Amino acid sequence: MIAGRKMPVESEVLFKIFGLEVTPEVTTQWGIIAVLAIISFIVSRNIKDVPTGFQNIVETGLGMIENTVSSVLGKERTRRFFPFFGTLFIFIIFSNFSGLLPGAGTVKGFKAPTSSLSVTAGLAICECLAVQYMGFRTCGIKGHLKHFISPVVVMLPFLLIDEIVRPVSLALRLYGNIYGEESVTEQIYELVPVGAPLIMMILSLLFCTLQAIIFTTLTAIYTEEATTLE
Repeated sequence: MIAGRKMPVESEVLFKIFGLEVTPEVTTQWGIIAVLAIISFIVSRNIKDVPTGFQNIVETGLGMIENTVSSVLGKERTRRFFPFFGTLFIFIIFSNFSGLLPGAGTVKGFKAPTSSLSVTAGLAICECLAVQYMGFRTCGIKGHLKHFISPVVVMLPFLLIDEIVRPVSLALRLYGNIYGEESVTEQIYELVPVGAPLIMMILSLLFCTLQAIIFTTLTAIYTEEATTLE
């Protein structure tokens, strides 16, 4: 974040591909994907049994994500589904951090993806589909469907509504917090232009990390419920 940062504005359409609109959030996502692909390539080129340097940093980060998820799912299920949780957390935290870079929201084609409801809604839909998939894979069709009528059949409509409310809540929570953080930061910059940037940078780093942890942890909780045999 830098002084003079502007409030995020409504997304503009940069161009279209086969009739599909491409917005700054989409181009920023492409950039994030490219960065993550490069990092993965660099780390996987020369993997050492005893990690050092950059490999050690990456493995430490992945270990922290694994510990967070395993505290909810246990080690066995975490190992089985870790690629999903790891990807989810890393993408969200990179998306959140992208809004802290100079020019985010002001430079054309550059905007934090998670400051847009359409992006957080997409993440929530992926979460919902992934949880159902992991539930069917772990418990089988009959076992997973049983979750929707437990403890009694009359719970079916309420549990179905709950399955819909969960991703909606996740999408709104992530969007509202990231967008709200950017809005509040802008107001603070206007009131205290000297010294505020550094303080807000530190607070925003912690805040963005916390939001990624919350989204991933809630997804792990929903997965734990869906993959528990009754």
